[in-house]
Amino acid sequence: LIDMINERFIRMFRLGLLEVLRTTPRVNPSRVQIIKFGDYLKMLKAPLAVNTVRMHPLRGFSVVIIDPNVVFSSLDSFFGGFGKGVGELPPGRLFTPTETRIIKIILDVFFRSLTEAWAPLMPLECEHISSEINPQFAQIADENDLVVLNRFESDQPNTGGKGFIDLVYPYSTLKPIRELLSSRVTSGDGNEESEKQWAEELKMAVDSANLELRVILGAIDTSIGQIEAMEEGDVLFFKKPEFARMLVNGLPAFDVQPGSVGAQTAVQIERACIPDQQ
Repeated sequence: LIDMINERFIRMFRLGLLEVLRTTPRVNPSRVQIIKFGDYLKMLKAPLAVNTVRMHPLRGFSVVIIDPNVVFSSLDSFFGGFGKGVGELPPGRLFTPTETRIIKIILDVFFRSLTEAWAPLMPLECEHISSEINPQFAQIADENDLVVLNRFESDQPNTGGKGFIDLVYPYSTLKPIRELLSSRVTSGDGNEESEKQWAEELKMAVDSANLELRVILGAIDTSIGQIEAMEEGDVLFFKKPEFARMLVNGLPAFDVQPGSVGAQTAVQIERACIPDQQ
């Protein structure tokens, strides 16, 4: 469900940036990762716009980290440029008041979009706690604690400038609501009757789907050279397996015993395939 929230967030975030920055950068989500906080910090290099936030009613603190390239390209767009980014900054370089103002604008759009993205699941209120340039000072978790990393990669269509914005939740923040997250994966408007009807229609559609069944009686490992050397009358020897294998749409499904029923060739299902034998 976090992926669904992120997709909804991106749509709203892009619209919000268009209103305030007069440009629409491409914002794409990376795969949500669960990693140790210490490993995540090793991925980062100061200076960054590191913002500790509180998301009520979620417990604990989260962090929003903005790449300087996003800040500078947004600053350039805000003043009528083409969204040109910036190269690598010195480690101790602080953000100027103007750059800090742009960061605040981005955060306001970010928080508003995130609140709207979470709204179908639960009301969320974002509170900015502090700002740093060194991610080492954003101690939202211990180094060995797990965090949920949501990375949104941004690039400007005119200049090709790239950057990222990270939203990092401590795993302990989302753990108390994991049942709520999993129970709402298929929920849209919260209408239980419509969800039940949708599930029944989906089941009927699946039940009538056509599948290809194939039964493999045996297999021989060989090579192209051996095949090319074969002549009429050659005999291939192989050990007959205990069961034949039934494939459903190319995927191993059952171990079967071949036989016949009347004049028809048939198979008798013995057992479902064991996963590690597939």
